[in-house]
Amino acid sequence: MSTNNLKSMGLAVVGTLILLMIPSILTQYYVYLLATIFTTALLATSLNLVLGYGGLLHLHHGVFFGVGAYTVAIVMTKTTWPFAVAVLLAPLVAALIAFVIGWFCVRLRGLYFGMLTLALGQLVWAIVYRWNALTDGDNGIHAVPVPEFLTSVNSVYYTTLMVLIVSLVILYLITKSPFGLTLLATRDNPVRSESVGINVKRHRLTAFVIAGFFAGIAGVLFVLVERSVAPSLLFWNKSAEILIMCLMGGLTAFMGPALGAAILVFLSMIVGLYTEYWLLVLGLLLLILVLFLPQGILGYLMDNFRKNRSMRGEN
Repeated sequence: MSTNNLKSMGLAVVGTLILLMIPSILTQYYVYLLATIFTTALLATSLNLVLGYGGLLHLHHGVFFGVGAYTVAIVMTKTTWPFAVAVLLAPLVAALIAFVIGWFCVRLRGLYFGMLTLALGQLVWAIVYRWNALTDGDNGIHAVPVPEFLTSVNSVYYTTLMVLIVSLVILYLITKSPFGLTLLATRDNPVRSESVGINVKRHRLTAFVIAGFFAGIAGVLFVLVERSVAPSLLFWNKSAEILIMCLMGGLTAFMGPALGAAILVFLSMIVGLYTEYWLLVLGLLLLILVLFLPQGILGYLMDNFRKNRSMRGEN
């Protein structure tokens, strides 16, 4: 094992130990805030499988997040099925919706792909918004029952942290697998990929479904944190926030979207305590990002690290 890999593993272990100690150090509010960040980080990272690695302009990834959350809420409030069934169904239903939407969308490219994902995502939102008998319409579903051991803030924190770590490891292995490398090839040169026998549409659809599956898992975590759902989870502005998180952290770095999610969620909650003009602050941040850090924060740091290492190697 190389020295760099050992250093990375050591940093990961130290970081995990610090996160495990957080509930005994910080107040309950910040523990709740971190649980929210973990949920959003998984959601943003799942989008980047399609956006950053697949090169597809996915404009409505939040719909799968909302479907996963609503599946848990509906199962727990409308049926007598156990919580474990709800947890298993949520990512599967989200993946099924992703397959249906993706089956149509992967036939298009560029802006047309993005606009179709937006249109079909808004269609799902309209169904949830109008289907009062199942989803309670614009009122949403509140006081979603969960097992007693998941009712405290600390237990929710540790659960979201564990699910995030496992999910990130799986997503990372996917990006480094032959499938992930082939997905990168379809992003960089789809025409050449097709000419050598790669089924570009199938790989993109598979990535779309995998991303929807993990977005559904993030939806389960959201219910654990908030204990309620609303149609706004599936509205297009939620997807826009996720897209900004990916751009802020960096599409080319695996952990970039997670970093972007942490920054955006933290700023939205902290800035929101002092001013109601959070969207103005977000707009200024996005402007600075586009002008000075087009590769994202983590992408910029990684590029500088590579340049400095190569300069040291030359010297």
